[in-house]
Amino acid sequence: MNATTRRIVIGTAALSMAVSLAACGKAGDDKDSGSGGDGKTIGLLLPENKTTRYETFDRPIMEAKIKALCSDCEVKYNNAAQDSENQKKQFDALVTQGVKVIILDTVDYKAAKSWVQQAAKKDVKVVAYDRLAEGPISAYVSYDNEKIGQLQGEALVKAMGAKAKDSNVVMINGSPTDPNAPFFKKGAHSVLDKQVKKVVYEQDIPDWSADEANKKMGAAIDSLGKDGFQGVYSANDGMAGGIITALKKQGVKVPVGGQDSELAGLQRILTGEQAFSIYKQIKPEAETTAEIAVRLLKGEKIDDLAPVKVDSLSGEFKGIPSKLYDASVVTKENIASTIVADKVYKVEEICTAQYKAACDAAGVK
Repeated sequence: MNATTRRIVIGTAALSMAVSLAACGKAGDDKDSGSGGDGKTIGLLLPENKTTRYETFDRPIMEAKIKALCSDCEVKYNNAAQDSENQKKQFDALVTQGVKVIILDTVDYKAAKSWVQQAAKKDVKVVAYDRLAEGPISAYVSYDNEKIGQLQGEALVKAMGAKAKDSNVVMINGSPTDPNAPFFKKGAHSVLDKQVKKVVYEQDIPDWSADEANKKMGAAIDSLGKDGFQGVYSANDGMAGGIITALKKQGVKVPVGGQDSELAGLQRILTGEQAFSIYKQIKPEAETTAEIAVRLLKGEKIDDLAPVKVDSLSGEFKGIPSKLYDASVVTKENIASTIVADKVYKVEEICTAQYKAACDAAGVK
């Protein structure tokens, strides 16, 4: 994996802006409800705010890049708060206002098909961000999600050590409405099915809910016994937090992996509660998406920004121009040389009083 390419660099001003502007985002709650039909407006619809990355990184990076490329462009933003029907209202409102380019990170990729189809009839171009919605999408920017699943599987096997081949694993997968989740799962299975004894319990978790992951982990312990598994695959860091809470309650200590390099996940990695996370380069993903949106707004070509072609998960929509970025594994050993060196989080944000000793031991200073 390309672990040394461009990384996220976020200033405190951007972080402050993200925090101050964080919102659940009801349809039409944008403070500027004026027309978007002037050819200078880009819609931005993000799926949820349980995961910290969207309001902290994705949104401010895209808004800043769009403004840098098109100083008189306006961004109409809404967050669906994990509600697909709410996102449909937000999407339809943008189309009604005459917005011709919409960046869509969909809550439910199947539900979005009809919206995107109706928008296309009105010459509205939709850029699928992070998750590939069904429909006639104009461009798609994300990560190679099957490779991310492989990385997760490999990192879990490594964390279990020499006994991995004789070990049982619990898998807590992502939301069924997220088109990335099947790819994470497929990639992880491609490794785990060959390198561990057996996946003995597996569940998909609606809405990536940490609470639901906690409940399912508790059910797994009840079903398998405290010694019935030797590792846990968690599709992301938020769910890993819920899983680890359930394990600690029962006095079980096994390797647990995650994804997204959330602050709480990084802190758990430093204390040894979580084995690893996945570090995804949000800045280039978000900036490429912003640049594609601006070019589409101006009627310019995007071939160099979206050099590969992908098909939708259903296979119905083929040859979507795409850009897929790589990711890397983050462990206690490389937090300092990746997350801190690349200024994703400052040392003082990670190394609060509770984690100072763990930071010192890991060389995070």
